[in-house]
Amino acid sequence: MLNVLRSCFVFPFLSEENVYLLCKKLCTSGVADADGSDLYVVFISNEKKQVPLWHQKASHRADGVILWDYHVICIQRKKESHSSPLVWDLDSSLPCPSPLASYVSETIRPSFQLFADFQRFFRVVHARIFLCSFASDRRHMKDSLGNWTAKPPAYGPIVAEVHDMLSTPSNFSYVFADGTVHNLNEYNEIIAADVVSNVGTDLITAVHSHKLGIVVNETQLEEFFSLDDL
Repeated sequence: MLNVLRSCFVFPFLSEENVYLLCKKLCTSGVADADGSDLYVVFISNEKKQVPLWHQKASHRADGVILWDYHVICIQRKKESHSSPLVWDLDSSLPCPSPLASYVSETIRPSFQLFADFQRFFRVVHARIFLCSFASDRRHMKDSLGNWTAKPPAYGPIVAEVHDMLSTPSNFSYVFADGTVHNLNEYNEIIAADVVSNVGTDLITAVHSHKLGIVVNETQLEEFFSLDDL
């Protein structure tokens, strides 16, 4: 796992691309299933684009708290293992990966009383779908005049894959591989109305078949990843 982390470049303000590349690295290194079936990409945000998270490297506070507009992590849930799901947060000062329970306790701190504007919502997307369908032309890194607000990575923007459904009918993920050049906003725009009413086995089908996955709140996150058939 250390070798995987050492080979990951972490670019500021690009957690979605960092996690995209991390998922690919985990798949090719054997740390995760080759097709990414045990990986889930999780976008954290809310209507106000103000989500407090603790133990973040970018923070200048002793407790590591920072207010992100949105943040992206990867959660790994091994099907054949009864061990805790693991959280891969490349921007965290906690061990990477960390058990989900300790990550929630230390980073999300659901017991900490927050105003409603700071409640965290979590869009959970299956990595198999995300790796085919995600795209970003990095427009959010430019000002109104089109100038970069931060230096972009040297590699090109991520474009959704393009697949011929007639030649690959067995892989449902390819339904969403439409070649689009930008859909980041579809993932990081999360509102309270998107949150599921309860956590049940029907969500397993939903997260494995919907391009934008499902949305849970901070008290439902661990419950979802504890479902037996996930």
